[in-house]
Amino acid sequence: MKKHYQALLVAVSMAAVSSQALAAADSASSDTHVSVAADTLPAGQMEIIAALPEPGPSGIAVTEGGRVFLTFPRHATDHDKPSLGELRDGKIIAWPDENITRETSLPVTQRLVSPHGLTLDTKGRLWLIDDGKVAGHPIEPGAAKIVGFDVKTGKEIANIPLHAPAMLPDSHMNDLRVDLTHGKAGTVYIADSSFGTSPGLVIVDIATGKQRRVLTHHPSVLAEPGFEAVLEGRVRCYDPHHPGFPIGGIDSITLSNDSKTLYYSPLTSRRLYSLPTALLADPAATDDKLASAVTDLGEKVMTDGLATDAWNRIYLTAGEHDSIMRRSPDGQIDVIARDPRIIWPDGIFATRTHVYYVLGQWNRLPGFNDGHNLRKPPYLIARTPITPP
Repeated sequence: MKKHYQALLVAVSMAAVSSQALAAADSASSDTHVSVAADTLPAGQMEIIAALPEPGPSGIAVTEGGRVFLTFPRHATDHDKPSLGELRDGKIIAWPDENITRETSLPVTQRLVSPHGLTLDTKGRLWLIDDGKVAGHPIEPGAAKIVGFDVKTGKEIANIPLHAPAMLPDSHMNDLRVDLTHGKAGTVYIADSSFGTSPGLVIVDIATGKQRRVLTHHPSVLAEPGFEAVLEGRVRCYDPHHPGFPIGGIDSITLSNDSKTLYYSPLTSRRLYSLPTALLADPAATDDKLASAVTDLGEKVMTDGLATDAWNRIYLTAGEHDSIMRRSPDGQIDVIARDPRIIWPDGIFATRTHVYYVLGQWNRLPGFNDGHNLRKPPYLIARTPITPP
């Protein structure tokens, strides 16, 4: 009851801030005849459920019972904390245990080196993509992998190492979604955003471990040349040779709630694309056939994460606008939360009652700021209530 009351206070205070800001704007307008841009004002409800110290989190998944899991990758900044944890009473507890989530003596194939994307399948099992990368070091063979867990027991149910030719030397296995409607045990779709300039979509059969790389040269997975974004008032231009912005290939990825459609977008793009999973999961489908099936669903906002709710609405991490937005099946996009604390939202996950998101501050990394680390803990984990359409 106490936690519910605290959450209610946060929601009410956010609404009050919004009302006060709007009132101030109206007053300023009437007194001085100066209009104030509405997109600078808070909107919607944002409840902070955790404020975490270093290291910075990335992926998030929330079970039907409300358990919250988070990943803590090591590819940008190495650390000695758990790389996968469960949020309990505002603190991170190594999950499933300390041994596999820290840099222990276990082989890289048996521990979580740098888990990034996180998701649940339709059976409620937890899946992650381990990009295998430790800052300043090459990716060891077997370090990049797909790992699945039974959340009730913590038992590992799958461990699939990624390898050539599906994986490239500069691969950044960034995010994943699990489709249980294709393949004997299901199919995994991975967004390889690339640590270099070779992004692609990787398809893995869970039962056999067979994997293939598709659409590596298709515009829908590539970074848009000359792409620019405004983050915290600063214009950032995508330039792989002089990084001022994260590498920009295919990044955001989500499934329709019936798993018939995969939606995706490069980081350096404002377009949303889709493909039928029946074709993606078919190992006989050629790149030409897949390319002809890509649908351009039109413009959205720049996103680092996508999530689908029970009503097939897609949630967008809109870092340029300090916002979380929602795209309806008819293509309409609405702001559901806007707050100046929404700094580079990354991982995102939708339940039937809330959309949860991680505020990662990725644009503040030293690699994009002349060697200066501008990230400022605590890292916020937030959620916004949602209702059926």
